[in-house]
Amino acid sequence: MVADGDRGRLDGPPAEHGLVDFGLGPYVHGTPSRRFPVYTRGNAGEVYPEVVYPLSATIAQALGGDPFGDAIRAVGVLTAAECSEDADIHMGVFGGYAYLNLSESRVIAVRTPGVTLAETDATFLGSEGVAPPHVARAGDRNLLATLRGVRHGLRVLATRSLPTLDAHIAEADLWRRSLPDVAAATDDELVELMTASAPMLNRMFTDHLLVSAGAGAGLTLLQMACADRLDDGTLALVLLSGIGDVASAEPSFALWDLGRMVAADPALTALFDEGMDDLTGRLAREPAAAGFLLAFDRFLDDHGSRGPNEWEMACDVWGTRPDLPLAIVDRMRHAGEGHAPAVRAGVCRAEREAALADARSRLRGLHRWHFERCLRCAVLFSRGRELGKTMLVGIIHEARLAARELGRRIAERCGGGSPDDLWYVTYSELADYRRDPAAFAAVVAARRATREALSELVPPFTFSGEMPPVGTWERRADRAPAAAGPGTVLIGIPGSVGVVRGRARVVTDAADPGDLGPGDVLVAPLTDPSWTPLFVPVEAVVVDVGGQMSHAVIVSRELGLPCVVSVTGATGSIPDGAIIEVDGAAGTVTVLEA
Repeated sequence: MVADGDRGRLDGPPAEHGLVDFGLGPYVHGTPSRRFPVYTRGNAGEVYPEVVYPLSATIAQALGGDPFGDAIRAVGVLTAAECSEDADIHMGVFGGYAYLNLSESRVIAVRTPGVTLAETDATFLGSEGVAPPHVARAGDRNLLATLRGVRHGLRVLATRSLPTLDAHIAEADLWRRSLPDVAAATDDELVELMTASAPMLNRMFTDHLLVSAGAGAGLTLLQMACADRLDDGTLALVLLSGIGDVASAEPSFALWDLGRMVAADPALTALFDEGMDDLTGRLAREPAAAGFLLAFDRFLDDHGSRGPNEWEMACDVWGTRPDLPLAIVDRMRHAGEGHAPAVRAGVCRAEREAALADARSRLRGLHRWHFERCLRCAVLFSRGRELGKTMLVGIIHEARLAARELGRRIAERCGGGSPDDLWYVTYSELADYRRDPAAFAAVVAARRATREALSELVPPFTFSGEMPPVGTWERRADRAPAAAGPGTVLIGIPGSVGVVRGRARVVTDAADPGDLGPGDVLVAPLTDPSWTPLFVPVEAVVVDVGGQMSHAVIVSRELGLPCVVSVTGATGSIPDGAIIEVDGAAGTVTVLEA
């Protein structure tokens, strides 16, 4: 497929190495499905918020298999023929950005008794009401597929443990211990580490998708049970709050302890008061900071794989850019003891236990039995989803460190270029690039320019059939939604219950939280787990995108924070500093004072 002039129409044969020119130069672009034509950035935008890089994308294409297809086939709710189309059916990269298939999820909803299209969208995708309506086809209903899906659902509902996840965690730990030190490894060993991780990630990610689906099913079934027998579907959100053992919340507890160290030490406080510029250097030069740095190094050992866009090997995370978590510590040190994650989680847990005791007192017989199974399923799979993601990004981080070392060596040997040039070659070009990096200088420069140009554009939140021409995409710099005035009510999806009033602090970069602190409501474009420690010093969370199983919601529930997700355009329309009210159960955000 090549671009047709300035319009960016996609047609013709694929370009060499699988890159396609869709108007800005050859870059990563897939083939959309004909059977399932609607794609969305919902959820995908939370996991892959930025433009992908050619190397990591093509390694996944060449070696990573089809984990989404494998998971779908294991469930059985789609037919083999539906999964065999020569296209990026389940997930794909279009125009350099990652998308999930919305049509597929909707067909699964049609084939699942008691599940609506709206509930499916809200659970994971956060479609925000802007996705095209589902166009029904004759094959959408399939009794055999429904029966297979129901059989799988019954197995999920009966699950008491996740032994496959436990085995994968043990395997990942053993693999990590077997790895060579990247500084001492040969170039070939570094490439082997990068590429050998892909098949393992495929197997483990397939199970992660099944666990994630189980978490969504558990939430939906619990909501239905609460609505049908207790007349309150939002009670499910309370019952999934303060459940404990949520892996994506653990960094918040560790960062809180670091913030307490700073708040209690005048020398550390003085260093942080000087600002974030060269804070790492000033800490290293200050003898009184030795204890803090030792604790911070332990934190990076445990959680260094987390960070913005942590699924993308090419992107920096906490372990490669320590200034990112230090910025979070800086915000946490100002919060009072009442904001301690352990304190908030304890309050949340007490409220959950009281609500659970009341629910149990009102249920009898089969209704009580069904309620308990739904609750156990939702809790088990919610925990498993976050634990599995933590394991997977840890594997990706090892490949990231190997690739960074390889890129550094190549740039050093050729006496020019940049260590990150490596990310702009494809997997099929990697061997040639290692032999003669200078020969790729023009290719790397062109692809870098294409990525930078794409990064300045807003990809369509959804598309049907073909990606709209890149010339029609909105420029980020031109986005100027009308400011919401007093009395404006913004509607989103309920995430975590509670009603809070506070000062809106619009944060678009987790590395630059400004003066975010107590009394504030965090208003963010998305919140992958690297954002969630910023929840600790605030009173509530509002997010542009995301569904009821997003990481923002799960961590908000664990910390007892009201949270509303999928509030379309919140970061653009809510004035920074406005007084707003967040109702996590109703899914509303009201501007009180602008």
